[in-house]
Amino acid sequence: MSEKTGQYRILIADDDEDIVDLIDTYLTDEGFQTVRAYDGEETLEKYRQSVERGEPIHLILLDVMMPKMDGFTVCRRIRKDSNVPIIMLTARGEDVDKIVGLELGADDYIPKPFNPREVVARIRAVLRRSYATPQEEGEAEVIQFHDIRLDPLRREVTVRGRPVNLTVKEFDLLHFLMKHPGRVFSRPQLLDHVWGADTFVGSRTVDVHIRRLREQIEPEPSSPRYILTVWGVGYKFADE
Repeated sequence: MSEKTGQYRILIADDDEDIVDLIDTYLTDEGFQTVRAYDGEETLEKYRQSVERGEPIHLILLDVMMPKMDGFTVCRRIRKDSNVPIIMLTARGEDVDKIVGLELGADDYIPKPFNPREVVARIRAVLRRSYATPQEEGEAEVIQFHDIRLDPLRREVTVRGRPVNLTVKEFDLLHFLMKHPGRVFSRPQLLDHVWGADTFVGSRTVDVHIRRLREQIEPEPSSPRYILTVWGVGYKFADE
């Protein structure tokens, strides 16, 4: 994927037309292509139509509170067959909303009211992490640990030969831990390395993603062999 913004198509989904107009203006001024939707059902339809036409959506900016179908339900349905990056917008600031949104596979979370320039910066950051080609030596190397195989270039993970469907953040977190086997990272360190130093999400988000990863790669998620908890400190990936 080229780093030129004009090759990125952003689906803006919010029932407030003024917000959609505002974000659309800022994104188009920055050279992005945009698609608009004003309720949950239209969001799903616009997304599916774009895929069918061969004009994929590269990121969805998704409001939580929308008519016909809320953003959480939209996110859940899209995550059944797609890892497209999703940034959720909401006027509600409760931690439970953040955790629920991220449990469903959202990649970032922006509370309202927001600065539209910050939204653009968030979108750029998520796109960069999601589509950039690894440049540093070793970043593109396939990592194999027992029956887990991770391919950074293809962004594919297999466990015992079976493909595992991970979200962008789940993949990035697993990749980071597998690159540093045996090294213990605190939750703030993982947020900094995987989500970015300026992320809105809190340390509980790390726990949610660790749990989701364990459910998908561990033979017994309740007794993990690969992603290990170091009590009082954080997490590490097994080194033996």
